[in-house]
Amino acid sequence: MANKKRLMALALSGLIGTAQAGEKEELLKLRNTTTNLIKQLVKQGVITDKMANEMIKQAEVDAEQQVAQAKAAGAKEAVPADEVRVAYVPDFVKDEIRQQVRSELREEVVGDVMQKAKNEQWGLPNALPEWTKRFKLSGDIRLRSQHEYMAQDNIADSYVNYQALNDAGGFTNAQDNFTLYQNTTHDRQRFRERLRLGIDASITDSVKAGVRLATGNQRDPVSTNQTLANFGNRYEFTVDRAYLQYDGVDDNKFKWLTLSGGRIKNPWYTGGGEFSGGSELVWDTDLSFEGFAGTVRQRLGGSDSLLENTDHSDSVFITAGAFPLQETAFSSDKWLFGGQVGLELGFDNQDSLKIAGAYFDYVNVEASQNTSLTGTCDNNTVTNNASRPSFLQGGNSYATICAEGNRNDLASRTGLPAMVGLASDFNIVNINASYDMAVFAPYHLRFSGDYAENIGFDYAAVSAKVGQLVDDKTNAWQFRADFGWPKVEVAGNWNVFAAYKYVGRDAVLDAFTDSDFHLGGTNVKGWFVGGNYGLMKNVWLTGRWLSADMISGPPWGIDVLQMDINTQF
Repeated sequence: MANKKRLMALALSGLIGTAQAGEKEELLKLRNTTTNLIKQLVKQGVITDKMANEMIKQAEVDAEQQVAQAKAAGAKEAVPADEVRVAYVPDFVKDEIRQQVRSELREEVVGDVMQKAKNEQWGLPNALPEWTKRFKLSGDIRLRSQHEYMAQDNIADSYVNYQALNDAGGFTNAQDNFTLYQNTTHDRQRFRERLRLGIDASITDSVKAGVRLATGNQRDPVSTNQTLANFGNRYEFTVDRAYLQYDGVDDNKFKWLTLSGGRIKNPWYTGGGEFSGGSELVWDTDLSFEGFAGTVRQRLGGSDSLLENTDHSDSVFITAGAFPLQETAFSSDKWLFGGQVGLELGFDNQDSLKIAGAYFDYVNVEASQNTSLTGTCDNNTVTNNASRPSFLQGGNSYATICAEGNRNDLASRTGLPAMVGLASDFNIVNINASYDMAVFAPYHLRFSGDYAENIGFDYAAVSAKVGQLVDDKTNAWQFRADFGWPKVEVAGNWNVFAAYKYVGRDAVLDAFTDSDFHLGGTNVKGWFVGGNYGLMKNVWLTGRWLSADMISGPPWGIDVLQMDINTQF
């Protein structure tokens, strides 16, 4: 690091002085490439943005001092009127600077120049219409081999698949269809694929529109995976995101405001995580949000950053959002309201800290039980039917909304549930924190934690709805460590990670939490390890081993091995 700083200071200092007319253009080019090198080092996490600015400023100060000293020395020596003197830099010094800078730049700067030439269409004036420049196409394809191993002490037919029960119209129908119980004893191997294709369009300098298509089951909001083995049938390709976004930028190009609406990406800070995303304790990384969100940022102190438009270090932020979950005529709608306050700090040693506290309030998500004399589903009100969840992964406490049978046929009344819903209300307090250490730069060591608690759980009310005593398992937490390159975007880059996770039965909504850990849902605990390795630019491998067990209830352990080939474009 010290060598790089001296090299850049030497290069910049030499370029700011007076030069021969024939060499001026060449030295200006060298100055620009040196600046690009500094930016690349900032992007790769080798140096901080603050350190880069200090290096440039110091180089300029040193250069000014050298120029002043040269002028002072020249003033002492009388110069004839018909004689012109020009400060001279020895050729071997210039050659040494050029060689050292070029060896540092290598492919990164060449790639930047080629990309800039392509973006700005050098040599091709007016080659394409102006409107085409407002669109940006991006996407990714992931191929996955997934192996699911059931623990030997698991008990068959020990956990009801409540999503299948609701879909089948009751306990008896699901049992007849052999879908009533979760798979707890049979190992499974699947090949899966994910394809996402996004288009961003600049409407004005501050407003953009975005659309993203993705594979996956329309009924499943937390997975965009498509399982291979459809007997040649085509995949589903649906709208995963469709939104408008406004970005407010101040005179220093600092993005202080973001407003978005439609089907948007997760607006909440979710802690540190591997290249593909952050913590999935509360929100699965594939989950998109329908509604509206806004974030306000305030920088702490001034900055003349090289990356002002994207660098939010030393800042505070506040995010608020409102998201309709389910709208039904003649019934109260289901909503999610949330707010988050966070702080981001960058330190002189390149370490960084980010911490945020959030509160999420679910409205009208509890089961509305049929209290009629028969309690059968054919006697339901609109409110009873609307209280049925659209999607369940399993784990939360469930209450019977209505029972099987016909109100006019006593023999058909089995007393078994025909429709179930959530027994608890959910008001979640969530705290996320991540500390990134750059002591091993360019490798980073990051520790992150995530904690959630459902303060909306009412022991007496939940037990009454379920019909038996229900423990208040309302806490969830995760601790994680990552080491390696912050991003695996080029060949040879790598990182590894390990974490322990505990998710109580009613700590978070099981529909939206991690869909891979124990194959989705709550009431689980365990650990996972993995890593990423770059094969070439924008192509990398990912491997994960996830081991999870049920917290309460009969034994049910699942180990999952995932091997991925990832690409992005």
